[in-house]
Amino acid sequence: MTTKPVPFHKGTPIFGALPELRNDQLGFLRKMHDHYGDIVEMSMFTQRATLLSHPDYIQSALVEHADKIQKSPLDHAVFEQWMGSSLLISEGAFHKRQRKLMQPAFHHKRIEAYGEVTTDFTARMMAQWHDGMTVDIHDAMTKLTLFVVSKVLYDADVSEHADGIGTAIHTLDHQGEEAYKRGFAFPLWLPLKSTKSIKDALKTVNAVMMPIIETRRKQPEDRGDLLSMLLAAQDEEDGSGMTDDQVRDEAVTLFIAGHETTSNALAWAWYLVSQNADVERKLHAELDTVLGGRTPTVKDLSELKYTEMVIKEAMRLYPPAWILNGRALQDDIEIDGYVLRKGMVLFISPYVAHRDARYFDNPDQFMPERWENDFEKRIPRYAYFPFGGGARICIGNSFAMMEARLVLAQVASQYRVVVEPTTIVTPEPLITLRPKGGIQVRLKKRGLTTQGTANAMLEMVSQ
Repeated sequence: MTTKPVPFHKGTPIFGALPELRNDQLGFLRKMHDHYGDIVEMSMFTQRATLLSHPDYIQSALVEHADKIQKSPLDHAVFEQWMGSSLLISEGAFHKRQRKLMQPAFHHKRIEAYGEVTTDFTARMMAQWHDGMTVDIHDAMTKLTLFVVSKVLYDADVSEHADGIGTAIHTLDHQGEEAYKRGFAFPLWLPLKSTKSIKDALKTVNAVMMPIIETRRKQPEDRGDLLSMLLAAQDEEDGSGMTDDQVRDEAVTLFIAGHETTSNALAWAWYLVSQNADVERKLHAELDTVLGGRTPTVKDLSELKYTEMVIKEAMRLYPPAWILNGRALQDDIEIDGYVLRKGMVLFISPYVAHRDARYFDNPDQFMPERWENDFEKRIPRYAYFPFGGGARICIGNSFAMMEARLVLAQVASQYRVVVEPTTIVTPEPLITLRPKGGIQVRLKKRGLTTQGTANAMLEMVSQ
């Protein structure tokens, strides 16, 4: 087969595309796709990188060639400082073993049990709200998802530590992204301001997590949470379990990742709904009809179709995992006649792929209705992949979707969330895609629509 030349973006003579990428990551990657198409190579100082944007190319990399792709050395350097050899960063047989040990915690029966925890903490949050109150909805969602993930994964209440943990995780996000921008991570033993901030952030997280793990190691009964399963997990083949260090690494990884992504997805959903009156009306109408003012349950989710579309569309426009950073080739691979050489780093960006006009009409518009009539089944598998894909697809994706839908439904059934006119909302592409500086909103108490009131009365009569 005759190989095809990969389009190449020169950039600057020494640093290549790094200055453009540092200046505007989201805009630069979209520009690369718009100008060069589905594949483009670029230099990043001493490293060569290739952006893949076609769904078939992405599937080929994440699935067909998965055995030839590993996390890049930079990924390891950044994340091993925080999370050790956890599921996020481990490779090969060890990664498969850890995932197999952890998978039962995310079985659908366990996830259903997590629904009540989600609505309970959401009710506690709203008990502190009142009509006309102004809040940072991103901060509110971050604290809420932190409480939920702490309870369902570790049976712990971290309310008193919420502010400190939130600040620590933002620090880790920021310092991690800075490392990606400069192309290397400083070792933590260097006496730098950045390394001190990372060590202080890790100290804050560990101060919360380690006492929980130590206590539970002494009281090993199954409490129905992830930590119980991590402590009791045994490999079917050799009977081995996880060491304390491995438990810590996995617990901290899921603690950080398990709330950060969902809180960002919800924050973007609130922002987008607030900017689209028709969407807000349809969402409220569905909630009033299905719930009639009561608290949603996991059983209601099958009826909350439009609520699910809102979440899916928010994650299309602002996927929390906006880029699958640095997948490094361990061998040459061939994709559609293009040969990508060993050592190359692959960039795969859901943010870019999700805005491809070939698969999404008016790709920059917020249109939840596009997901009607099994739309997701009618587009290529990797045209939409907010949770990643292949062997490294997010292990908690079902839990995240359940949590996001329940929170959106419970809050929107009681309040309108209106972005303050003076608020400027800007995406901040750190490790996850955050709204920079948060989103200031005004809460407006709402009542049922006419149809919702009628349905609520009929339900009372039937009881």
